[in-house]
Order: sequence, then structure tokens, then C-alpha cells
Amino acid sequence: KKGIAKVTIEEKREKVKQALLLYGVTDRAWVGNKTFEEQIEDSLKGGVTCIQLREKSLKEDEFLEEAKVIKKLTKKYQIPFINDNVEIALASDADGVHVGQKDARAMEGRKKLGADKIIGVSARTVEQAKEAEQMGADYLGVGAVFGTTTKGDANKISMEVLKEICESVSIPVVAIGGAC
Repeated sequence: KKGIAKVTIEEKREKVKQALLLYGVTDRAWVGNKTFEEQIEDSLKGGVTCIQLREKSLKEDEFLEEAKVIKKLTKKYQIPFINDNVEIALASDADGVHVGQKDARAMEGRKKLGADKIIGVSARTVEQAKEAEQMGADYLGVGAVFGTTTKGDANKISMEVLKEICESVSIPVVAIGGAC
């Protein structure tokens, strides 16, 4: 199978933990004078340990083509590639998917992608975090912990809530937000 090779749950958790050390989330608005692909490669060369392709405004066929390009780059650097759309993740052979509370539930993503793929879920409360873990999430994205202008509907959560979430689950937690 493609993606993360068949490993024990403990081995997979350790791989996911290592992948999340410097988790890059794409944002086309920050490209500047370089192409989107050049920015991604610069991030990979700079030490990003995981890339999440987050596209909310591309047409599905453009999104898929972009995902395939990013998959080739992340494969070259042996870095996990996460998508934010289950169908695009499946079609581009992404290493996993990150779903929000309004997106497909974690188990739906798991059923479509398989046990070897990484499933991340956004959470803002202890209840959401526990539910995501019970549904098979490999990690949580919690936030926005820091203010961001890249997601208009993001509301900040406190460090206290982040700490409570971290203490309530056994899977890794990524604090999200922070671009300005």
C-alpha cells in the first residue's frame, strides 16, 4: 500500500508525532514573487516536517492537479502530505487528510483512506477533542491559538483551553493559527 507502511499503532503515533514538529499549512496569498510550487519546496528545504494543502477557493480539478504536484514534492523530501479534502486526498494519494468540524467526520475519512493514512481533526473544545480521538483521529489541530488573517471565521481560544485539550487526549495536538 501507499502512504505510511503497515506499522503498529505505537509506531504510527511516533511517526505522526515527528511529522507534526513543524507543520506547514499552505496559503496562496503568501506566495509573493515565487510560484506556489517554489514556496512549497522552499518550505520543505527549510525544515517543514509536514505540508497541509489547504485550498478553499480552487475548482476541484485545479485543486487535484495542485495536490498531485505537492505530493511529488513531499515524496521527494520524504515529508507527509496532508490534504483538507477527503476526495482530493484519495485521488492524489496524499498521506492523510485534515478535516474540520464542518467537514467529513474522522471515521468517514478513515473508511475512505484506510488505516495507514493520517487523519487529523480540528477541535476547539475538550468534547470535540475526545470525540475525534474516539473516532480514530491520529492528531488534533486546535485553535486558533494565535490570531490569524488567513481564516476569516477563526476565533481565538485560550492557552488554558489548549492545555485542557492536550491533557484530555493521548494523541498529538497541533496549536493552529498565527499567520497575520
